[in-house]
Amino acid sequence: MTHIEINGAAPAIEALYQAAVQGFGHYTSMQVRGRAVAGLDLHLKRLREASAELFPDDLAPADDTITDLIGHALRDERDASVRVTILPGMDVMVSVSAPIPDTPRPPLRVRTVRFERDLPHLKHRGTLAQTHHALGARRAGFDDVLFLSPDGLVLEGSVWNAAFWDGDRIIWPQAPMLAGITMQVLHRAFAGMDVPQTTMPISLSEKSGLKAAAATNSHFPDQAILQIDEINFPMYGHLTALLRRGWNEVPWQAI
Repeated sequence: MTHIEINGAAPAIEALYQAAVQGFGHYTSMQVRGRAVAGLDLHLKRLREASAELFPDDLAPADDTITDLIGHALRDERDASVRVTILPGMDVMVSVSAPIPDTPRPPLRVRTVRFERDLPHLKHRGTLAQTHHALGARRAGFDDVLFLSPDGLVLEGSVWNAAFWDGDRIIWPQAPMLAGITMQVLHRAFAGMDVPQTTMPISLSEKSGLKAAAATNSHFPDQAILQIDEINFPMYGHLTALLRRGWNEVPWQAI
C-alpha cells in the first residue's frame, strides 16, 4: 500500500534522491479514516505557518492545494497513514502507508533526558537526536523517552505530547515543544465538554501532586504512562478514560 507522490505525480528517481538527501523541510503526519482527518484544519495551519518561517521567500501552497494533493495520493484508499512534507522549492511530498490501528496499548515506562529540540515548535526533519535518545531509552529497558528542559520542566516525548492528571483537572505542559495536533484537538474538545484543564510548567517529583500521566499523538490519543524514571503513576485509568472520551468528541474533517 505504500506509495509516494511529489506535486501530485509519481516522482522520478532524481526527485526521490533530492527528497532523501535534503535535511531541510517540515512535515505533518495524520491518520485518515473514511477519507477524513481529525484536526485537518490544524494540520494545514501547521504546514502554512512552518512554511512561512522556514521558506519566507517562497509562496506556500494553498490549503486547498494540499488537500487536493492528499486526496490524489490516497487514490481509492479510505483509511491510511499520511505524511505531508514540504521540501525546498515548495515541493509537496505526500507519503501514504497502511493505517495505524487504534487499539489498546500497554502502559509505558519512560525515562527522562534533558534535551530540547532545535526549533521545538516546528515539526521539522531534524529528528536524529530525539530518535537517538528514544533508542537509548529502549536499550536501557524503558519503552520511550520524555524530554526535560535544562531546569527540569517537562517538554515532550520522542513523538508524543504528555498529559497529566492531578485528581481535579488535566494538566498540559507549558514549555518549548511541538503542539501536537492530537493534543490541540483534545484541548479543543475538552473546552466544549467543560472538562477542567490547564496549561502550566510541570516539574516531576514525588511531591508534585500528579496522580496520572499519559502519552498522546495521532497514533494513540490515550496511552497510559505507568512510570517516569522512579516515579510511578498507577492511577491512570481516569485520565486515559477522559482522553478517550474527548477523542470520541473530535469531529473528523473530510479531505
